[in-house]
Amino acid sequence: MPEPSSIITHHSSFVLGLIGYPLGHSLSPKIHAAALSACGLQGTYSLFSIPPEDKQGLKDLLARVRGGEITGLNVTIPHKQNVIELMDELTPTAQAIGAVNTIYMRENKLVGDNTDAPGFLADLKKFIGSRELGIGKRKSAIILGAGGSARAVVYALCNDGWNVTLVARRIEQAKKLADSFANLEVRVVEYSSFIFNLSSFALIVNTTPLGMTPNIETSPLPENIIFAENALIYDLVYNPRETKLVKDARAQGLYATTGLGMLIEQAALAFEKWTDHNPPRETLYQAVQP
Repeated sequence: MPEPSSIITHHSSFVLGLIGYPLGHSLSPKIHAAALSACGLQGTYSLFSIPPEDKQGLKDLLARVRGGEITGLNVTIPHKQNVIELMDELTPTAQAIGAVNTIYMRENKLVGDNTDAPGFLADLKKFIGSRELGIGKRKSAIILGAGGSARAVVYALCNDGWNVTLVARRIEQAKKLADSFANLEVRVVEYSSFIFNLSSFALIVNTTPLGMTPNIETSPLPENIIFAENALIYDLVYNPRETKLVKDARAQGLYATTGLGMLIEQAALAFEKWTDHNPPRETLYQAVQP
């Protein structure tokens, strides 16, 4: 009889976590604990709070991934760009977006990946479902903000055939974002000069933190804005569960959603890269119900 192989091909226990700062309100531990449990896997998911200036702390943590002590990491603000130079390789998506939210080892290389764009698109398609897009069915979207999450959203929408207009207060940052996607068509408008006529947009996406707890009375749009008939509103903010933007849109009888679905999708896609298991989305949703 041949000797049983002493090489363990699968992790007996997955050591996962999230790098960011601050991390007090993260839902990721609940989501990934539910994913591990649903897939019958052993493991932990920890929060690694590393201040933006602590470059050594970041390097030390990544060394633990290289050494096999940590299976994989998620990355959130303010490190999505900081970690890029510390990777051996970027996936095409992470490279195109210029941001990393998922890290793992492949063939002895530390790989930076991005599941935000596919996570957003997967949830957007669920949200739109079989609903007709208004405005002559043209896929035209307006994106509010030009930060890190805007990059993932612009990339996802442009590659899905949408016409994208970026509206931002920091116009230089917005132009830089648009220029970095040279092969994609992105229109840039300064927030202060934008006449908020939303009648020609089928989809409005907020990627700014406006409306996030504790400032729940703020919205990225002016008061009493009139949305286009059949417009769809997608707010990446998911805390509170109903932001002012979503509330205002629903008050006009429109379909609106927060970014909780994107959070679940990007987490599930990252989990699959680390474990080769595809967790049931319904279970992950239940894990974060208040």
